[in-house]
Formats: sequence, structure tokens, C-alpha cells
Amino acid sequence: MTEDDPDIETDIDDLQDRIDAVRAEIGKQIVGQREVIDQLLVCVLADGNALLESNPGLGKTSLVRALAAASDLSFSRVQNTPDLMPSDITGTEIIRESGTGREFVFEEGPIFANVVLADEINRATPKTQAAMLEAMQEKQVTAAGETYALPEPFFVLATQNPIDQEGTYPLPEAQTDRFLLKIVVDYPESEAEREIVRRYTGDVRPDPVERVLTDEQIRAIQSLVRGVPIADDLRDRAIDLVRATREADEIEYGASPRASMGLVRTAKARAFLAGRAHVSWDDVEAMARPVLRHRIRLDFRAEREGVTPDDAVGRLLDERE
Repeated sequence: MTEDDPDIETDIDDLQDRIDAVRAEIGKQIVGQREVIDQLLVCVLADGNALLESNPGLGKTSLVRALAAASDLSFSRVQNTPDLMPSDITGTEIIRESGTGREFVFEEGPIFANVVLADEINRATPKTQAAMLEAMQEKQVTAAGETYALPEPFFVLATQNPIDQEGTYPLPEAQTDRFLLKIVVDYPESEAEREIVRRYTGDVRPDPVERVLTDEQIRAIQSLVRGVPIADDLRDRAIDLVRATREADEIEYGASPRASMGLVRTAKARAFLAGRAHVSWDDVEAMARPVLRHRIRLDFRAEREGVTPDDAVGRLLDERE
């Protein structure tokens, strides 16, 4: 693992220490949820977008805010509602007075930030959801015939409520496939919930999150992650796992090659996060459900029997032990 730019800190141990510091800073605001935090960090290190799903009140928004605060990145929040228009996100041209008269000027929307929190994304209409597609995939925005590059690094970290709740619109498959990971945030353990109540109902406010990671260091880590070695046979096993989703009887639609790339990328990021210099099967296995759960669709029979996407992926993993 090497870095071409000598001006960027390339000491791997130091960068991994900084990631540990990010964990600690997030821990000032978020109690427990270590696996969720690690999956979110994996997404950032692998340069992808994440979809966080849970019932309301479990700290999804606070988690994303804490991540942005711990890094030297610009941050914006989009509260999705049914009346939100695409131009409210991407920006629009406005008429502005100048010394030579009136002129059209593009006013950037909240999508022009390093970290974009798309809160309750499935409460927006499909037309507005689609406005994020180009930004998520191409890291650019087209408005009034002009193309505008988004800042680097760029992440959309979206939250959504379960789709069976009133007032939600299921995300189209084309958009869910743009999310590298779907992270499920579950209820906290009893001790963690007691600590949450103690911390946020007492007289002393939690310590503020400090910035411990720069954008240059994030880009350096992303470059190192791409260079983490993975054995050919292990990469082939990961690809075969994704291909198996297209042949399983209980899966109506399987995952695309984008999922194969995502599984290898996130396995590399997880290995780096754990301080290892190579990918193991444990990394692939740990990332399989977050990478695949939103990219497969079960058939009617499996859904009727209560099978979940995680169950289906788990069975495919068991077949490859």
C-alpha cells in the first residue's frame, strides 16, 4: 500500500490511529452501536454512499452529524418531505444585479458539500429522490444545461424509516444500487440505553466532537484502501457469492456486478480498519449483508414465509463455508 503524493501523510499506523480517534469522537455523541459506526467508517474509506435504516429515534441523524464533525469536511442536511423539489437539492439559476445589468447566476444547493445528510430520504417523492442519482454516481450536478463538479471527497449518507410506515415512498432499484451499504440501526442494548438517558437528561452536556481527521487524510486513506491486497481465490469467492444471488430459488432479482465491486472494496476497507495488511474471508463475510441486502429482491413465496434478505444472504454464505 503506497501513496504517490509525498505531501500527504502516508504513515499507515498514524492514519489508523486517526480513524480510532474518529471512533472515539463519535462515541461522545453515540452510545454503543460499534458495528454500525464501523460500517459507516468502512463506507467512507471505500468512497461510497450509505443508507441507514431504522425506526425513528435511534440516533441516525446524530451519528452522521458526529462523523462530519470529527472530520474537516463541509456538511449539509436535507430534510426530505413530499413537497421538496429537485432544485431545492441541486440548486437553481437566479437573476442577480451586477454592474453591467442583470445576469443569471447558479446558486448552489445543499448537495454541494462533502457530507450530505439526506434525512428520511424515502419521505421525498420519486422525482426528488431521482435528483440525487447523478450526484451519487457521477459526483456532479447538471442544471440549466451546465455541469458542476461536487467537492471531494463527497458522500451522501441517507436515513430512511422502514418502508411500511405511513408517508414513505420505496426507493427505486436504480437508486438503492447507488448506495454502497445499507446499514440497519437496531435498538440499543439495555445498558447502552441507560447510559443514553443518563447522558442526555443530566445537567452536564456531552463533550463536543472535535475534528481529528482532514480531507487530505481521508483521500490518502481511500488510496491506501484501494491498494489493500486480496488473494485471487478470495476475490473469486466474493464474486461467486454475488453471482449466486442471481440463481437462488428464493431470490427473484439478484445483485449486479456493482455489488461484486462493492463487496471487494468494502472488504478491503474493513481490513484496513482492523489494522490488517490483507483481506480475509471474515472481511467478505462481514460485509456481505450490508452490501447485498438492498440489492436483492425476494420472491413472493419467500416473503410470505417471512424470509428476509439477510436470511437469504446468510444461507448463501453457509453454502460457501
